[in-house]
Amino acid sequence: MRLAVLFTWFCGLFLSGCSGASLLNAVTSNSGLSVERGIAYGEADRHRYDIYRPKDRAPEALVVFYYGGSWKSGSRGMYEFVGASLAKEGFTVAIPDYRLHPDVNFPTFVDDAALAFSVIEKEEGRGLPAFVMGHSAGAHIGGLMTFDRRYLARYRIDPCEAIAGFIGISGPYNFDITEEWKPVFPPQTRERSQVIDFAGGKHPPSLLIHGLDDETVHALDTRQMTEALRKSGNRVDKELLEGVSHVDTIAAFSWPLRSRAPSLVLVKDFIQRTAKSPSGCDA
Repeated sequence: MRLAVLFTWFCGLFLSGCSGASLLNAVTSNSGLSVERGIAYGEADRHRYDIYRPKDRAPEALVVFYYGGSWKSGSRGMYEFVGASLAKEGFTVAIPDYRLHPDVNFPTFVDDAALAFSVIEKEEGRGLPAFVMGHSAGAHIGGLMTFDRRYLARYRIDPCEAIAGFIGISGPYNFDITEEWKPVFPPQTRERSQVIDFAGGKHPPSLLIHGLDDETVHALDTRQMTEALRKSGNRVDKELLEGVSHVDTIAAFSWPLRSRAPSLVLVKDFIQRTAKSPSGCDA
């Protein structure tokens, strides 16, 4: 019990810096995994990704995970515990970096995400069904890349053919551009910034997870996104979790905090069910 309380306390530091993530990574074992770090997907310094693969079995799917950090912070190394946890469940997991504000503004970080996906799917996919997964700002980035077809179209990729499913965790899909976010989302591109505006039409199946105690991104975003996708006839699995915070939904991928939220179980179940279904937008 004391260990769980200690890790929960450190987890409170998670989004404000690397201390919490470093602790979670420190207790993460890569035993049974093949890990490669710093693979280039483009020319910029942050155009790099890490890849986690199970050693003892053939992977069932490819997961490309985009982390959060308010579009201003974060790094792939902070999320080793996510990559390792999913790889141990039988998935190949890629975690790319992308450029951040203030070095870039919207939509450059989504452009980076699309470039990363195009390279990772080609180099690491090996015929596996590919899932896009993101937490917080990463769910926004991954969601736009999945639902606004223009991002992947420049690489001649159709999300309905290339993406088996989207997994959004604590994502902002329909938020106000307040003074804090105006520098990140400049006026000339702001009208394309909301994921919910691209919910019309056919899309890959989605799993949307949100904690009801989330005070960073309110669960209303997930409720509204679910309604918009279902209105267009798309499959959405919505999971609203009682007593779960914004940090809990991602920190629970680490074994010491697994009891904080069923995120790993939900993601594993969704991937396994969806991978066996008809692909893409026909699922």
